[in-house]
Amino acid sequence: MAKSTSLYCRLVEGKELPAKDISGSSDPYCVVKVDNEVVARTATVWRSLNPFWGEEFTLRLPGGFHSLTIYVLDEDTIGHDDVIGKVSLSRRQISAQPRGIDSWLSLAPVHPDQEVQGEIHLEVRMPEQGHPRVLRCHLIAARDLAPRDPSGTSDPFVRVSCCGHTQETAVIKKTRFPHWDEVLEFELAQDEPGDSMLSVEVWDWDIVGKNDFLGQVKVPLDAPGPTEGWFQLLPFPSSTKEPGGQLGSLRLTVRLLEDRVLPQHCYQPLIQLLAEPLCCPGQPSASTALAVLEEVTSGDSRQDVATKLVKVFLAQDLAVPFLDYIITRELTRTADPNTLFRSNSLASKSVEQFLKAVGLPYLHAVLKPVVNRIFEEKKYVELDPCKMELSRSRRISFKGSLSEAQVRESSLELLQGYLGDTVDAIVGSVDKCPLLMRVAFKRLRRRVEERFPSPQHEEVQYFAISGFLFLRFFAPAVLTPKLFGLREQHAEPRTGRTLLLLAKALQSIGNLGLQPGKEPWMAPLHTVLLPSITRVRAFLDSLIEVDSTQATAGEGMVSAAPFSPSATIKEGFLHSREAEEPSLLPRFAFKKRYFWLSAQALSYSKSPECQERSCIPVGHIQAVERVDEGTFPQPHVMQVVAQDGTGQLRTTYIQCKSASELWQWLWALRQASSANGAMLPTCHPGAFRTARWTCCLQPNRAAPGCSRTHSAVALDEWSDPLDPAAAAQSLYGHLQRAGTRLWEVVAELEGSVAVQSPGPKLGGGAVAERLRAVLRDLDVAHEAFAGGDGVSSPPTDADTDAAAAT
Repeated sequence: MAKSTSLYCRLVEGKELPAKDISGSSDPYCVVKVDNEVVARTATVWRSLNPFWGEEFTLRLPGGFHSLTIYVLDEDTIGHDDVIGKVSLSRRQISAQPRGIDSWLSLAPVHPDQEVQGEIHLEVRMPEQGHPRVLRCHLIAARDLAPRDPSGTSDPFVRVSCCGHTQETAVIKKTRFPHWDEVLEFELAQDEPGDSMLSVEVWDWDIVGKNDFLGQVKVPLDAPGPTEGWFQLLPFPSSTKEPGGQLGSLRLTVRLLEDRVLPQHCYQPLIQLLAEPLCCPGQPSASTALAVLEEVTSGDSRQDVATKLVKVFLAQDLAVPFLDYIITRELTRTADPNTLFRSNSLASKSVEQFLKAVGLPYLHAVLKPVVNRIFEEKKYVELDPCKMELSRSRRISFKGSLSEAQVRESSLELLQGYLGDTVDAIVGSVDKCPLLMRVAFKRLRRRVEERFPSPQHEEVQYFAISGFLFLRFFAPAVLTPKLFGLREQHAEPRTGRTLLLLAKALQSIGNLGLQPGKEPWMAPLHTVLLPSITRVRAFLDSLIEVDSTQATAGEGMVSAAPFSPSATIKEGFLHSREAEEPSLLPRFAFKKRYFWLSAQALSYSKSPECQERSCIPVGHIQAVERVDEGTFPQPHVMQVVAQDGTGQLRTTYIQCKSASELWQWLWALRQASSANGAMLPTCHPGAFRTARWTCCLQPNRAAPGCSRTHSAVALDEWSDPLDPAAAAQSLYGHLQRAGTRLWEVVAELEGSVAVQSPGPKLGGGAVAERLRAVLRDLDVAHEAFAGGDGVSSPPTDADTDAAAAT
């Protein structure tokens, strides 16, 4: 059984941020740290004091994490980025809210003495008897200290205080990973109180000005026996109350989930019970465990339940029958066709998550060319007279300011061009659409026809599909391309306005004229929209032209989604070099290569077309870590440490073009290798050059790593490899948390079914009895694995380290 600690974090928006640029604005972005380790970064929102990010991360964390900190910074093209403020949440604060934190939080100022990181390795020994008593403090080493010098390093030394006496170690120059190996002795008076504390402070020595604080540890002297180990460095206690609200606020959602995931076979009875109505369609739809789960799922957890159900049934090749079942239940509750799929029901959320999981490559193929063109052209487009800025016309014409009519005409021409190209790409994409999506849409239309067979409801049969495809898939992706992976950065204000107008036009097309836009200033677009609606109807007819043979094959088309082990998770041009390569010309040592990452291998070649590829099996990867800035002339470098064919460890350095791209590749590689058993506990964040490691200054190339490796993984919910056990554990947790409400719902559903169709239930018994038995068995399995009752426990980190040492 594996213990899983995950943290969901959504950085929504900021408001009333201070201006950091001479233009009176800022270019804010967020950095997410867990225990002072950077694990995520949002894109920058340009020229805004009220930015909207809307970015979310699911972080797989080590079990003993202490705190989450979100920094808001202003990006500068020249010089260092300005720090605006931060929000800090301890693990206790997050755990105290079982439903999570979802609110506005004031940004606090960032004080240098509070921004500490890293750990110190020390041993404290104090004899219980004897006179005089001599306390011995052995300062061994420190790691991952904060950089305080422009070089990206520090000059650390340790100051130890005890009972009014203070001593210091030597200064180790230019490193964040110092090795002192010094013993400081303190002679204690006979009447010294037992509750005294040993203060260990780490400082950065400066030749000019005052020294910089790097962190401290307090060690009680009344602890029995020696104290030895790695201790987290802590900041000075804050002596002043931090002002709230003066630096603006950050709206965020944070939710902590700690689970113990059993082996996959333990969840098979639950999965089989949930899948029963999909495999036995004759069963009354209300008397199933799946119907019970739907009824006990509240609004704030529907998206999570929908995501997990889609993943579970994709793994079972039952995604299309699941959507068919959940949509049929939704249709039976819908009396007015005009309200069909308008709510955020479990059916609507499930189709949304299915489209994102299966159709993201299709979305990119259709929309990326137009979206890229809008970003590159940066044209001024505005149709709303209340928002027009005629002063911008000076950039458009040298003949004086343009009139409102001229701006509208220019904007209309541009928008018609963008919309025409988008519609052309969509209606011509039938063959690009994944077969699994087409089969799902065919069943959706059939169910709508059965529920609303009247000729007057013919439009609803089209709208049922276009509502999902346009209103919940294409239009949101155009509006926020960063959130759908279409762009690496958020749009600047002018480009964002163009995307908003284009998304509104796509929504109008998706409504098929049933609900025209409310804004009168959009009326000039109607001459383009009406012909487009006719073409979209024809496109939707072609989309569901899937014969019975294709539809049957579609049930096993999980490989069409990016979940197949051989499917590419991420690809693109990067620069790489091997650690063993000669570095006489370090600036040119990195070579441009095209990389592919799948669940099986990280491979690369000179170009995408080249058939000769080098390959690193994912199962051989033992560490994926950032490299300290300044190690190489190139920025944004990471390292992949893996075993070669002879069992030797080899390091490949990979340079990315931006910090955002660096984190995307780090996330993807750590995610792909997260199941590897023999991961390294430490590594070197520098390089071995000029006969020593640049990070810890050790002269031995084979010296153990000076920095611990990090297991935090940012997960992409849409392209995450299938993990049915983790998804099933989450569904089990949802059922458990329903409490008494679960059995009330079961009684209500079984009562209604008994009245409508008396007789024996399919599947071998009432749902209450079988669901209770499945949940009870899972409860027992969790207790057995937790207690180790006759079940072999997974190896601990200590066991793994010992085995590796052997």
